[in-house]
Amino acid sequence: MSEPIDSWDGGRVRTWLDRRIEASLAEQARADRNGRGHEDDYDKAAAEEWVCRAAGRGDAADDPKRFEALLKTLLAQDEYRRPGIHDDRRFEREVRACLRKVIKMTKTNTGFEKLSRFQ
Repeated sequence: MSEPIDSWDGGRVRTWLDRRIEASLAEQARADRNGRGHEDDYDKAAAEEWVCRAAGRGDAADDPKRFEALLKTLLAQDEYRRPGIHDDRRFEREVRACLRKVIKMTKTNTGFEKLSRFQ
């Protein structure tokens, strides 16, 4: 696990979200090419994309408290919709898992410096 960075950097968080969107789109394309046996990979990547797009809207990433509040609001939703997914329940489960991961990262202010494709 990486060391926490003392000060919150909204630009770094937005960069991390943008990179995760790019990586999840690439993962979705790969899963599509690999066919039916990789539908769960597609749904997982689509969930990460959904979370990063939803979290990246607006300027909430500039303040850790507002960002965490936004993530918790998203987590409190009853259902999540996105066209093109294969299994609604799996997608919703992955969205919730990804939201919990980003909430934890926000609380500890760690992980946003990791910009490589694979996490």
